[in-house]
Amino acid sequence: MKHKVEKFFSKEERERIKETTRAVECRTIGEVAVMVMDRSDDYLDGEVMGGVVGGSLLSLAITAFFFNASMWFFIPLAFVFFFPFRSIFKKYHPLRTAFLGVKRREHAVLHRAIRAFHEKGLNRTKEHTGVLFFISLLERKVWVLADKGIHEKIGQETLNTFAAKVSQGIAEGHACDALCEAIKEAGELLAKHFPKTKDDVDELSDDVMTE
Repeated sequence: MKHKVEKFFSKEERERIKETTRAVECRTIGEVAVMVMDRSDDYLDGEVMGGVVGGSLLSLAITAFFFNASMWFFIPLAFVFFFPFRSIFKKYHPLRTAFLGVKRREHAVLHRAIRAFHEKGLNRTKEHTGVLFFISLLERKVWVLADKGIHEKIGQETLNTFAAKVSQGIAEGHACDALCEAIKEAGELLAKHFPKTKDDVDELSDDVMTE
């Protein structure tokens, strides 16, 4: 699925995001990073649930039509049909999430965003001023996370407004425009609270990350 992630933004859009990030970082010691992922979780629980529900429904239909809804036929048939249905749900990730609640998906994206924040070193910047724009495509969810240095000045509620702007842009078909605008708005706050210093260096890549 990596090809899907890499095609989410065109080459020109990636360059535009990169230049926007660089322009922001020219005015602040803050470090901005963008990451896009196909999905935040494999959702094995959704895969199993799909196998159970799909297998059970087909078994129920067959036993009701041919065997007078006999439990003696329903149970073994449901067990047999579980495996092909699970294979179908394993192949098609969007089907898995259909059996999972909104909170389950949101928790998965947040957990993956936090993991990415640490894996990519945003928690290791000199002044603890890393900011991550994390986009998970399957769940259509965006999180904006910041290190403790920024949280002292800019709360999560403000960061959530940036995430909402990007989410709306994705839904309306202009993800790049919305992301660049959100990065610029975040940059205004970063420049205000964390202005550029003479000894500041670029600590993180400005390229859009996919893994």
